[in-house]
Amino acid sequence: MAHARQGIRDNIVTTLTGLAATGSRVFRNRVYPIAQDKLPGLLIYTESEEIEPSTMTPPRTQMRRLIVVVEAYVKAVSNYDETLDTISEQVEEALAVDVTRNGLAKDTRITSFESEFSGEGDQPVAVGRISVEVVYVTLENAVNQSV
Repeated sequence: MAHARQGIRDNIVTTLTGLAATGSRVFRNRVYPIAQDKLPGLLIYTESEEIEPSTMTPPRTQMRRLIVVVEAYVKAVSNYDETLDTISEQVEEALAVDVTRNGLAKDTRITSFESEFSGEGDQPVAVGRISVEVVYVTLENAVNQSV
């Protein structure tokens, strides 16, 4: 069985697939760049996770704070700020529909948004980086399921 964080990440991918601005162009891979014909699109990956024990007796209950990054990629000659804002709005609203990630988490919240722009190539590429904090709980000897 997979780690609970994979289930949460899978839920986020499913939740964000089919948005009006990005459609099915949702990817889990952050090693290779998204091809131009797949833009605008979303890239979803785990950035970090903090784990704190919340009980003393083994098996300890662990409070986990997972940071999932949703990167929105846009290639255009104008209005890329507006397009990033539209995508961000759709992502934030979609994630807010079920903050428990279908029962896998205690809470989900957006913690930051950053953007960057590159003028290289024939059209500028804009990237909006949305950090999503997901709080969930596991037992230290059963990290494949949330409690």
